[in-house]
Amino acid sequence: MRREQIMGWVKDERLGLAELLEGLSQQEWDVQSLCEGWTVRDVAAHLSLSTRMTIRLSIRGAIRARGNVHRMFDLLARERASQFTPQELVAQIRETAGSTHLTPGASPLDPLIDMLVHGQDIARPLGRPRPMPLDAAVAALDHAWNSRFYGAQKRLRGHRLVTTDREWTGGEGTEEIRGPVADLLLLATGRKLRAPAG
Repeated sequence: MRREQIMGWVKDERLGLAELLEGLSQQEWDVQSLCEGWTVRDVAAHLSLSTRMTIRLSIRGAIRARGNVHRMFDLLARERASQFTPQELVAQIRETAGSTHLTPGASPLDPLIDMLVHGQDIARPLGRPRPMPLDAAVAALDHAWNSRFYGAQKRLRGHRLVTTDREWTGGEGTEEIRGPVADLLLLATGRKLRAPAG
């Protein structure tokens, strides 16, 4: 799979999410997202940061978070959410939609996972439809399943994931979890959703 194709998917997702965010009310920005502990505004702030992460910012953030990457992103997202208005966050996502900049240590598929998953973190609690493009979602799911960073294989040990809307399987466990690519991607990235019927 070519980097240009992946970054094209990322750009489309960023622009689509900016459009969704632009239409939200102030109350909707304060809704709890699927991302535990984050409001819609916190998630948007996190997404506005992905094209702005530098080695210097990563090191500084890691020191503040005592080496915990997840805590680092949490602190940085909350900081940005308090510094910028919703309109400014939307503008930041839109203005760098075509950026190919990667957070240090990330692969091109990581921002794709970020956009697809966090897009659902925002859209689902708001009752807003946000279909995932299947080719992009399968590539993201495959990467999330095989990357140690997301911990999917460890968390779902003993399970076999099977997508129902595209041909993909992951794992060799005896307990099968079947569902649409979008749901299995959310599951693989640690979302606390009701597991699809087996």
